[in-house]
Amino acid sequence: MKYVDEFRDGKLARKLSKAIAQEADDNRTYNLMEFCGGHTHAIFRYGVQDLMPENVKFVHGPGCPVCVLPIGRIDNAIALVEDNDAILCTYGDMMRVPASGRKSLLKAKAAGADVRMVYSTQDALKLAREFPDKEVIFFAIGFETTTPPTAVAIKQAQAQGLKNFTVFCNHVLTPAAIQHILQSPEVREMGAVSIDGFFGPSHVSSVIGTEPYEFFAEEFQRPVVIAGFEPLDVMQSALMLISQLNEGRSEVENEYTRVVTREGNLKAQALVAEVFELRREFEWRGLGMVPYSALSIKEEFAEFDAEVRFSVPKIVAYDVKGCECPSILRGVKKPTDCKLFGTVCTPENPMGSCMVSSEGACAAYWSYGRFRQPDVKGGKVIKIEKEAA
Repeated sequence: MKYVDEFRDGKLARKLSKAIAQEADDNRTYNLMEFCGGHTHAIFRYGVQDLMPENVKFVHGPGCPVCVLPIGRIDNAIALVEDNDAILCTYGDMMRVPASGRKSLLKAKAAGADVRMVYSTQDALKLAREFPDKEVIFFAIGFETTTPPTAVAIKQAQAQGLKNFTVFCNHVLTPAAIQHILQSPEVREMGAVSIDGFFGPSHVSSVIGTEPYEFFAEEFQRPVVIAGFEPLDVMQSALMLISQLNEGRSEVENEYTRVVTREGNLKAQALVAEVFELRREFEWRGLGMVPYSALSIKEEFAEFDAEVRFSVPKIVAYDVKGCECPSILRGVKKPTDCKLFGTVCTPENPMGSCMVSSEGACAAYWSYGRFRQPDVKGGKVIKIEKEAA
């Protein structure tokens, strides 16, 4: 695939590495947070950190919508399918995320609940048409990227007169979460997390554009660069962030111009605005209650809202004892700081969402980065010398 290969070119990577080393000021440290798990995986998979000067650090942020969904909402989904003799449809990553009492949707399915993995909202609609005597509930998760397809499904269900299709809505909003991180005590008061700039999300920005980030770039004086997911995208974006910091600028810049515009996808935005409205607050795993950070279904589409049709109580649930997912999602700790990482928590036996999700920080460390970290038990630093792809 020529178009992809161009963004993984080793010679260009080495040139960018030299340019970053020349631009970085030896007398300061640059802490750059990537919000997307896709960026985290690109950094580890292609050894981008090894091509950075020692004083350029990557801080891993919330990652992906599977990682930030609180356990109580997964408990709700399990209850929805078990208590209502329904078909619950969800994306693959959600199936193995641990809920309360070591349950999960996969274990609920093994116990007899009708839980089905789907690849799109259209698959869920198809099930609703095929089983008119069953309630079909779509467990909707995702940032702004997956919200428009859910809106399409609701409108299609209305147009087709489907009476057995509902959506359990858990769509969340990226800019509100970034603002919440910048307002958190760890960043503002305690200094536990130092964040100098952000890699802006890629897929999310293709929908919402770059404009929504302008407020908090100015308000919190942190530069943002919308970055693509390939290794050269990340390196070029790091250079742009470092240049802004050296020049004392806090602006929104767009490295991912081949996909993202300032305005974003106006048609998708209009569709979302037609079907959804802001929730006053919503719980994020690791961040707690975040004001105006999620969407609910508007009253005119209430017949397709699972929270209206069924009983969905607010459940306060706790993470597995010892699991550091909440701190990892805020950038306070790294996966290797968690005592469960690589011991009882592995991709085959995940204890937390960051290990389950294909975009989770723990999964990235496990797949590509665990041998780059200090071996605590032996007090030895193991580092793989790897040339850029």
